Amino acid sequence: MSLPNQKPDLEDSINVTEAHGRLVREAAAAVREKRISETGREPVSLWIITACAVALLFAGGVLGLSGKFFNYDSTFRENYVRQPAPGAADSGPKPKEALAAYSAKGAKIYTAKCNGCHGADAKGDGANYPSLAGSKWVLGETELFSQVFINGLQGPTSSGKVYGAGVMPSQAAGLSPTDVACLMTYLRNNFGNSKGDIVTVEMAQAALDIAAKRKNAGKPVTAEELTTEHKKDLPGAHVDPKSLVNPLTLAPAAKK
Repeated sequence: MSLPNQKPDLEDSINVTEAHGRLVREAAAAVREKRISETGREPVSLWIITACAVALLFAGGVLGLSGKFFNYDSTFRENYVRQPAPGAADSGPKPKEALAAYSAKGAKIYTAKCNGCHGADAKGDGANYPSLAGSKWVLGETELFSQVFINGLQGPTSSGKVYGAGVMPSQAAGLSPTDVACLMTYLRNNFGNSKGDIVTVEMAQAALDIAAKRKNAGKPVTAEELTTEHKKDLPGAHVDPKSLVNPLTLAPAAKK
């Protein structure tokens, strides 16, 4: 007795490979449309996320308006001062001796204002520009010296010689009192000059005020005017050249 055929009859018109592929594609599409939960870890619904966000915003608003949760006065002690982080107190520029700090700034101003005429060594060229090294006016009374480069000079210099066209233009444009102080200090203590003093910012401001009040304000000074009206030192308190200052602000360094 023959056994019944356990395999289904397939029509000759059915393409088994194509049918199987179609079945696989349909199953994949169904999975994409409806994700199957795997061990209970399905994605959180968007409406749950939205509801939680709204609740948090509402709670934050209530606490903020009540002033009990974000109130600065209730959070921090009265007269509380935050302590600097470890090492923060040492992060600023190290103090320098006043003469060195003033001269460092003055060197930059000299390069921008004076180097083109008087040279990198401040000795001039002997014909058009005089030497500032060893100059009697540079090393002399501070008011006299200040009026030369603030106003410019017409006629002979301290040596009695007339250089070039006989007129030095004013160099005060763009110079602040600090710039004037640093430039004067630098010239009086470099290029072989060793006066050993500091022209302070207070003195430099006085020099600018004196120049503005001159009878011939805006015009170059002459040797005669310098010796008869300005042969004196600028007013102002003196600073010890060895005292420590902030190299950026030139303010006295805080004592530890």
